[in-house]
Amino acid sequence: MPMKGHRTKQDKTICRVGDVRPSTDMRDVMTSDATARSGASGRPRVVVVGGGFAGIAAVRSLKRVDVDIVLVDRHIYNMFQPLLYQVATAGLNPGDVTYFLRALRYRQNNVNYRQGLLWKVDADQRVITLKDGEELDYDYLILANGVTTNYMGTPGAKERAKAIYTRSQALKIRDEVFRRLEAAAADPSHSQGLNIVIVGGGATGVEMAGALAELRNQGLYFAYPEIAQDHIQITVVQRSAELLKPFKPRLRAYARRSLEKRGVDLRLGSGVKEVHADCVELADGTQVPADLVIWAAGVRAHDEVAEWGFEQEWGGRVKVGPDMRVLGHQRIFAVGDVAISGDDLPQLAQPALQGGKYVARAIANDLRGRPTEPFKYTDKGTMATIGRRAAVAQIRGLPAMTGPIAWYMWAVVHVFQLLGGRNRVATFANLATRYGQFWRVHPNPIIGEIRPVRLHGDREPDGTGNAASAAETDDVAQTDDIASADGSTSA
Repeated sequence: MPMKGHRTKQDKTICRVGDVRPSTDMRDVMTSDATARSGASGRPRVVVVGGGFAGIAAVRSLKRVDVDIVLVDRHIYNMFQPLLYQVATAGLNPGDVTYFLRALRYRQNNVNYRQGLLWKVDADQRVITLKDGEELDYDYLILANGVTTNYMGTPGAKERAKAIYTRSQALKIRDEVFRRLEAAAADPSHSQGLNIVIVGGGATGVEMAGALAELRNQGLYFAYPEIAQDHIQITVVQRSAELLKPFKPRLRAYARRSLEKRGVDLRLGSGVKEVHADCVELADGTQVPADLVIWAAGVRAHDEVAEWGFEQEWGGRVKVGPDMRVLGHQRIFAVGDVAISGDDLPQLAQPALQGGKYVARAIANDLRGRPTEPFKYTDKGTMATIGRRAAVAQIRGLPAMTGPIAWYMWAVVHVFQLLGGRNRVATFANLATRYGQFWRVHPNPIIGEIRPVRLHGDREPDGTGNAASAAETDDVAQTDDIASADGSTSA
C-alpha cells in the first residue's frame, strides 16, 4: 500500500535517460523508498519543483532544517545553462555542465529525488499531481521550474528556428553546424557555405555569436579548406539599436566592436517578421539568408503553469508577493525565472540563487514561529563573454571592465558556480585552452555523431533529404517547449 505522500492514480511508463526514463516498476520502487523515509519521519515535507539555480539553492539551504525534501524535475540532471552555448559551439562536453541530481544525497540525506513533470496543484489539499498521474503531499511547495523559449508569435520561428534552452537543443545546433559544413565541403562546385542567423542581442545571443565566430576563425577555416572563408557567415538580428541593453553604454559599444572585429554581421534596430526555410525576413522587408536560425530572443513560462490556478503576469510568470509566496497561498513559494514580483527582478542566476536561499530561510522561520523580512535582492553585477580574451563585466563595487581581465573574471565566476569538482576542472581546462591563451590556437572541436556513410555510399536521410544528426534522431531529443534550468549569465 502506498505511503502517505505517494498515491498513484494510474500505472504509466514514463522513461527517459539523460533523458533517462526508468521502467514503471523501478520508478515505483525508487519513489516509494524516498517517500517512505520522509513519511515515516513525521517531519514536514517540502516539495521543490525544478533542479535549476533556485531549486538547488533552496534544497541546499534546507540541509540543516528538520524537514524532508522531495526534489522533482523532469530531467535527472542539473544543467548549468549559462554555459550551454559552449556545448552548442563545440567548446564543452555536455557532461561538463550537467550534474546528477541524485548526487545531492551524498552530502545531504534529507533530500530525495523524483523524476516527473508537475501538472496540477491542489492548494486546499496540499497535493501536487505529476504528468503521469502520481500525487505527492506537501507541507510547503517551492515552484522553481524555470521558463522556456518565447517565439513571441513570430511566423515560422517555432517550426524552423532552433532554441538553446536545454542540453538536447544545444546538441542539435552543434550537430547541425557540422552536418551542413560536411555537406558544403562535399559540394563539387564549392559554392555552398553556411549562413547562421542568431535572433536576439542579449547575453545569450552575443555569447553564441562570439563563440561561433571564434570557432570559425580559429578552427573551421583551417579544417575545411574546401569552403571559402566568406562562405561561413554569422549574423545577429536585434530589435533594438544596441546589444546587451542591461550593460553600461561603454560595455555595449565594446561588445559591438568586438563582434564586428570577428566578422559578425550585426543587423540592429529591426525585428524578425518571419522565419522562412532559407532566410529570415526582417520587419523592414530585408531577407537575410539562413541555413540555420538560432532563437535567443526571450523566454516565457511553460504552458502547464496555466493549469496550476495561480495568478500570472507578463510571459505567464507566477505572481508573488514581497516574501516570494504565491499570492493567496501561505505555503506555496515561487522563485527564479518562473516568478514575478513587484520589483520585476532580472531573469538571471543571482536573483534565482538568492531567492532560493531566501525561501528556505522563510520556511525555517515558519517552522520556528519566527517572522521573515521581505526579500531584498542584492545586485552583484553581470557579465558576458564575446570571444578569446574578450568579455564585458560590471561588478558591484568595481569599475566596468573589458578585455582579458573581464574574461578571466567571467571564467572564474562561472567555473565556481558549477556543481561538482570534476565539472569545474574539465570546464576550466576546455575554456582556458580555447580562449585563455595569449597566442592563437586551432581548437579541436568537440563533435557529436553525424550519421555515417552507409555501405552503398549515401547517408541515412532525416526525411527531408538531409543527413540526420544523432541529436535529431536518437531518443535523447526533446521538444522545444520544455526546459528545466532557470537563470542566465550573471556574476
